[in-house]
Amino acid sequence: MSVLGRYLKKHIEALVKDVGIEAACELTGKSKATLGRYYSDYPEHADRFMPVDAVAALEEAASYPHVTSALAELKGITLNFDQTRRNSPRQGGINADVIALSQRFAMLMAEYNQSIEDGVISANEAKRLLKETLAIQKVLIDMKLHLEDETT
Repeated sequence: MSVLGRYLKKHIEALVKDVGIEAACELTGKSKATLGRYYSDYPEHADRFMPVDAVAALEEAASYPHVTSALAELKGITLNFDQTRRNSPRQGGINADVIALSQRFAMLMAEYNQSIEDGVISANEAKRLLKETLAIQKVLIDMKLHLEDETT
C-alpha cells in the first residue's frame, strides 16, 4: 500500500473512532465490517476507501474534520477550524492563548523527552506526540482567530 493510502486510512480510522463505531454505522448506513475495511491496512483492502458522502456525514458528527484535514495537509493547505458558532463569543483572548500555547508546548516537549529516552519512538508514543501536536494546532487556530478579531 502506498504511503498516501496508509496516511488516509489512519485518518479515516481516527474519524470513525472519534464518532464511535456504532454511531458511524448509523450515520453512514455501513456495517462495522465495511467501516473496518475502509481503514484496514491489510493488502486485500488496500484499494478500499470511504466514500466522500460517508466522510462528510461522519465529519459533521466528529469533534474534528480528520479526513478533510489530512487531504488539506497533503496539498499544503492550512484549514481554519473553528468549533464555535459564528455569533458565540470567544473565551479568553490573546494572552490566554499564549499561556495555553506555552503549556501545550511544554507538554509536547515532556512527551517527546519521555518518548525518545530509549532512542526509539514507538507507535503508541508517536500517537501521544501526535495528540499533543494536534492540541497545539487547535490553540494556534484560536490564537489566529483572536488576532483576526482584534484587527477588524
